[in-house]
Formats: sequence, C-alpha cells, structure tokens
Amino acid sequence: MSYYFTKTVNRSFEQAIADVTLALKEKGFGIITEIDVKQTFMDKLETEFRPYRILGACNPKFAYRVINMEDKVGLMLPCDVIVQQHEDGRVEVSAIDPEAAMQPVNIKEMEKFACEAGNILQGIISGLL
Repeated sequence: MSYYFTKTVNRSFEQAIADVTLALKEKGFGIITEIDVKQTFMDKLETEFRPYRILGACNPKFAYRVINMEDKVGLMLPCDVIVQQHEDGRVEVSAIDPEAAMQPVNIKEMEKFACEAGNILQGIISGLL
C-alpha cells in the first residue's frame, strides 16, 4: 500500500497551489499550515532548492471525531498535501493517504473516517488538471 496519492498537473507551481487549496475547501478542508520549503532551506541552510510547499490540510469534522477517539492522534494530523516543481519543470501534487497514516493507531472505529478522508483526498488529487 502506498502512503500517498499523487498526480503531475498541467499548471504552474502557484496555480497548482491555488487549485488544490480551492478543491480542498470545496470538500470541507482548510489549510491550517503552509511551509515554503524552498524559502526555509534558503533562510536556515543558505541552500537553493526547487519550489516545494507543504500544505497542512484539516477537515475539522474528521479531526474532532478522531481526536475524541484517541487524544494522541493529533500527532498524525493534519492531512498534508505537497506541491513541488521538479528540476525538469513538472509540477506534482501529492496528498497523504490517511488510511496508511492511521494504521499504527489501530482503532477500528477510526478506520471509517480515515477511509472517507482518503477517498476525498484521492478524488481531489485525481481531479486536478
């Protein structure tokens, strides 16, 4: 089982971020964190890196339910999405597979929420142009 869903898109890096952010919002997810890895590497390591952004996506309804089942599950949240531009110019959007991420938790009731969130994220990624 892979731990992510991914797709190369026919968009600029910035447009891919805007598209995935909008698609997530339409499905009840918001971006609660955003890490510009390229800028962070420059600031902290004085090293060049390709455009790479980590978006911390959260669906509050899912988060509320699973945190009430297991208070330490917050360590596994949010559902991260990355947008990266490869050296050859291709732009790729990837999202964590919540089912794979939640396997170590091993709580049966949580599986349905991970599956539902995974289906939504997989649909978002596959629906990007």
